[in-house]
Amino acid sequence: MKCILMNKNTEVLVAEYDTELSTWSEIYEVKNIDYAPLVIRNVYNKNKNIRAELSEWFIGRGIPSLRDDLDLLLAKLNVTTAKELLDKAFGLSLSDQYWIKPYDSSVEYKEINFFEHDFNSADFTNATFSNSNDYSTKISLISPNNTTDGRLKKTWIIDNHKRYLLKGGFKNEIMQPFNEVLASTICERLGFYHTKYSIAIISNKVVSKCECFINKDTEFVTAYQILHNNCNKENAYEEYINILENHGIDKAREKIEDMFILDYIIMNEDRHLNNFGIIRDVNTLKWLDVTPIFDNGQSLNILDYNDEEIIVGGQGRFFYHVDNFDKILDYIKDIKRFDLSKLDGVVEEFDDLLHQYQNITHMTDRRINKICTLLLSRINKLKRIIDETK
Repeated sequence: MKCILMNKNTEVLVAEYDTELSTWSEIYEVKNIDYAPLVIRNVYNKNKNIRAELSEWFIGRGIPSLRDDLDLLLAKLNVTTAKELLDKAFGLSLSDQYWIKPYDSSVEYKEINFFEHDFNSADFTNATFSNSNDYSTKISLISPNNTTDGRLKKTWIIDNHKRYLLKGGFKNEIMQPFNEVLASTICERLGFYHTKYSIAIISNKVVSKCECFINKDTEFVTAYQILHNNCNKENAYEEYINILENHGIDKAREKIEDMFILDYIIMNEDRHLNNFGIIRDVNTLKWLDVTPIFDNGQSLNILDYNDEEIIVGGQGRFFYHVDNFDKILDYIKDIKRFDLSKLDGVVEEFDDLLHQYQNITHMTDRRINKICTLLLSRINKLKRIIDETK
């Protein structure tokens, strides 16, 4: 299928899309490479063939093979593989403005995008979170839910004309949604730029809920795209901050430090290069700001929970490395600027939240106590480190 890859109203390139393999088989013409996904533009500017990179980028927009209960979801959607969903609804997303326009089509972005046009989310949400084996409902694939990455169950919904992402825990682990709310609360108290999370109940399951931070004129560009083939991995932290500062991002260093201070407090093990980055204006290509802090669920040692002891150590991702959380603090220029007295009472607030949903999660008092004890120890440890520097 001959298509035009579009960025909102701008033609990026003309290429052949293989609907059976879900890959791009041939590039016919490059029209406006500056409006391409950043990772593809960077490869093109190095005089390299972008076909393979284009296919990898496009597949990466979709639901991955490791999505929790993927087989059940695909059966309900009446498709064989998640890749089949990629070109449905013109490949549109709520993370950017890229879409596939059939070469001889007159369709326009303003007629189809999901920022301005509603979509039926109820059936897709039910298929994602319900344990029902009912395959009788025909579910609309005209939806941005075709392009949601990550292994956790998630769906976009519309609530009071706003777009929200619902995200569950992984398999039987139910702490992820609560950790998102905890991170949001800590960020609010410390004045960090962040995405606000709340708790919602879907099909008698606890999920997190956050509003989309992208609109019809912006896109999310990941740190992976910014750094891919564009940095010395041993010095990626400083190079990343330099790139942001050179593009006019205000207080870039402080905002990145804020994110890693949060990760230190809650022991976030999963700060990978695709869950932070920048927001870019798709019309002017101006870098507007870093993304608000989001995706903090894999925290407080939920993967290593032990009923017999509190595990106080751990390692977090730091660009291309995995390292002890204490090591990450070495990169903070002025740790004294963080006032942790603002977190007084946050442990008790988190304890109340976990108990509030105990009838649904069936989390034991013992586990709640251990989680809150761990959180308190992390806050107190960082307080001591800050005090020692004064």
